[in-house]
Amino acid sequence: MKFGPVPIDQAEGAVLAHATTAGERRFRKAHRLSAEDVSALKAAGITEVVAAVLAADDLGEDAAAEMIAASMSHRNIEAKPAATGRVNLHAETAGVFTVDAAMVDAINAVDPTITIATLAQHAPVEKGQMVATVKIIPFAVATALVDRVARICASGEIFAVNAYRPVRVGVIQTVLPGIKSSVLDKTLRVTEARLARSGGRLTAERRTPHEIAPVAEAAASLARDNDMVVIFGASAMSDFADVVPAAIEQAGGTVIRAGMPVDPGNLLVLGTLDGKRVIGAPGCARSPKENGFDWVLDRLIAGLDVTAGDIAGMGVGGLLMEIPTRPQPREPLPARAELKVDIVLLAAGRSSRMGGPNKLLALFDGKPLVRRAAERALGSMAANTIVVTGHQQERVRAAMLGLDVTLADNPDFADGLSSSLKAGIARVAGDTAGAMIVLGDMPGVSAADLDGLIDAFRRSGGRSVVRAAHDGRRGNPVLLPRSLFPAIAHLEGDTGARHLVEAEGLDVIDVEIGEGAAVDVDTREALEGAGGVLQD
Repeated sequence: MKFGPVPIDQAEGAVLAHATTAGERRFRKAHRLSAEDVSALKAAGITEVVAAVLAADDLGEDAAAEMIAASMSHRNIEAKPAATGRVNLHAETAGVFTVDAAMVDAINAVDPTITIATLAQHAPVEKGQMVATVKIIPFAVATALVDRVARICASGEIFAVNAYRPVRVGVIQTVLPGIKSSVLDKTLRVTEARLARSGGRLTAERRTPHEIAPVAEAAASLARDNDMVVIFGASAMSDFADVVPAAIEQAGGTVIRAGMPVDPGNLLVLGTLDGKRVIGAPGCARSPKENGFDWVLDRLIAGLDVTAGDIAGMGVGGLLMEIPTRPQPREPLPARAELKVDIVLLAAGRSSRMGGPNKLLALFDGKPLVRRAAERALGSMAANTIVVTGHQQERVRAAMLGLDVTLADNPDFADGLSSSLKAGIARVAGDTAGAMIVLGDMPGVSAADLDGLIDAFRRSGGRSVVRAAHDGRRGNPVLLPRSLFPAIAHLEGDTGARHLVEAEGLDVIDVEIGEGAAVDVDTREALEGAGGVLQD
């Protein structure tokens, strides 16, 4: 493949490196030029284009990605159609993801033009969640390289989603003087919720004194009629001969491992009894927040073995104290006022439903709508305002004249919303805790509304998604924590951040801001009804 400037007379069959306009026609990036396209470009006065010219033994990016995906052996995973040189692979069921890391590393070592990225080993996944992606970097790649990758894939299963099984679980809770029944009741509810995500169920509970003999008796009884036994001790394990591990052994079982290098979750005990798994739950398992207990429980429910060596190997990545799903980390956060938020104002759209005029340039009280939106962003507590431009870029930029905003051009705006999100997030400051996505066509959103969202974000410790709402219905703007930024880079087409919010499982805080959350001006009627005057 050759890449660079190509004379227009030689451009038939070439793949455009950049979106190109010829009169009324616009050719997208990665468009393969036909003879008719070349004629239109020549008629528009274009003498050369920057493009990729494929050799006879090259495969286009989509064909190469599809061939690699088709050569893979995997379970409970569906490969989606290729687009922009990428094939995304999604879970067909909920379960635990496993991957042959050596095989993935070998493929990624073949050539930088071919890449595979996956979730982490043993990551829990939901049905429909993306678990891996094949991406071809340039517009084409040599067939020989694709063949080398296919041979590596032929050596065995590259990854899988190990489906959860609907296990039956018996629970033992030990009791000491002073322990409240409300604590025990809450533990049952939390445990039932953990099992519900995999289709399992809690079949029985025993409450016993915190002593070896009664715990051993209850464990033996529950193991006969259940697939698994979970023991919650009233007092944390303080020695490997303490009540829970000693009770497993007295019941005739074996302790596989006591203690794990995951925090929270250090005091977990894992054993077997009559061929069934017994887990001595750490105290943190009484909380719904992720901890080491989840790591072991999910794998066992998915039918995966967990050995003493497996637990010993959980230390790298096992420090969970600061993960986004734990809202109260043990190390103090910066003061809430120090959590910086940038605003990404989306102003690149084509206003296609307006039939010609750009709605963002419509006048509200004599001022272009997009300028009014930018001024309200600048009047908020946000640290920076980034305005993403695309359609009629020069006119939108002119509307920003004199405002202290960062302008981010999106040459690929015709590809859809995701391209504007990526262009905006790429300009967010490195020390910013979150980015608020503000639509340029929402005249009812005020600076005070934006401040309300920022305040809620800071009160959450900067770990939650904060969303504007009206009458209990979600709306816009949406404030995204920094933990979601990497996933935004993988969005494609006319896709916003909504499905990321749902897929990542972060806490979502809805903030009522009134009708402004729901009023955009996509049509002439809506715009005029909101007080706007279209401009030619």
